[in-house]
Amino acid sequence: MQDLLEVCCGLDIHKENIVACLLTGSTDVKPTSEIRTFSTMTYGLQELKAWLNDSNCQHVAMESTGIYWIPVYETLESESENMHLLVVNARHMKNVPGKKTDMRDSEWIATLLRAGLLRSSFVPEKRIRELRHLTLYRKSIVHDVTAQKNRIEKFLQSAGFRLSVFLSDTFGVSGKNIMRHLITHGSIDLKDLENCLKGQTRRNANNIMVSVNGTMSAHQQQFLAISLDHLEILEAHLKQIEQALEQEARKFEAAMNILTSIPGISKIAASSLVAEIGINMSCFPTAEHLSFWAGMSPGNNESAGKRRSTAVNHGNPYLKSMLCEIAWVIAGNRNAYLSKWYWKLKQRKGAKKAIVALGRKLLVMIYAMLKKGTVYDEDCFEQRRKQMENKRVSRMLSELNRLGYQVSCHAT
Repeated sequence: MQDLLEVCCGLDIHKENIVACLLTGSTDVKPTSEIRTFSTMTYGLQELKAWLNDSNCQHVAMESTGIYWIPVYETLESESENMHLLVVNARHMKNVPGKKTDMRDSEWIATLLRAGLLRSSFVPEKRIRELRHLTLYRKSIVHDVTAQKNRIEKFLQSAGFRLSVFLSDTFGVSGKNIMRHLITHGSIDLKDLENCLKGQTRRNANNIMVSVNGTMSAHQQQFLAISLDHLEILEAHLKQIEQALEQEARKFEAAMNILTSIPGISKIAASSLVAEIGINMSCFPTAEHLSFWAGMSPGNNESAGKRRSTAVNHGNPYLKSMLCEIAWVIAGNRNAYLSKWYWKLKQRKGAKKAIVALGRKLLVMIYAMLKKGTVYDEDCFEQRRKQMENKRVSRMLSELNRLGYQVSCHAT
């Protein structure tokens, strides 16, 4: 291996300690190795930073080990803009097994870094990472809210109350009014039910009455009250998170306006997209690189002339799921170009593959829009469609003329 760096450091990070190997020396001679162990506490990180500064080390590489690399990265990141930090996938620098130690691991990382053989993972800037904290936390709270609703629905079904049969939203205003009345009185009559119902649900009062015509025991009333209170606490907490997310997303107003110009992308979805891919598309050389990183591109798996499964790679699960959710929303709007593209592809590939393909198409569009700073324009797709139709007509006329037919084309 041809060495490229005169001073570099490899870090093997664990929960309680960091093993650092510093390689120094000219690129044409064997480097001098110095290995030290630091604590992952704040004082240990400061000692590591001071040691690297004293050694004039501007190139540091570390494994993406769980979440343990984050405080190390942020400590060194705040030191100097000239320090090049690489967070590398462990699969890309796996050493030969046998006699494995922490010191050997750190030395191997430093050796690969010195030779320029490491490729850094995508780590967005700090304000993007702060936005990501909120988007990922909101996603987990949404799952908690959904799980709690399912838990209450399961309890109501087991108690003989079939609200979900006649109410499209069991946890809407009408549904919660009925549950609160059942918690207080244990049963409900038609008059009280009509007072609980709001809007269009009043027309279906008799059917709803049949579904709740029963009596709850004292234990069931107490259990439903506890469950419903917990749900309302989760919903209030979710609202608080969304308010904080909205304030944080204002820092990226230009990118948010670009993303929300695409029909089907809400402000919450736009915030999640910004939190995962950032706003600076120069980190990805092409849209294909971004698609592969997101796990929206088919893989290559060929050996001895045989092609094996080319399913999409794992990629970024949060970004992938968000793109697929947006794709399902777009597919429901039959008048949009992207929706027509999806339904056309669905006939040949099936719904699931077509949704993944639409998600990838969306990501390529988002890449181009963020890079150029342009908003979504539906008219450009219509113009492109007309151009393709005209080319197809010209091609067919040329083929007919070649076969000896005299055909003239008149615009309609």
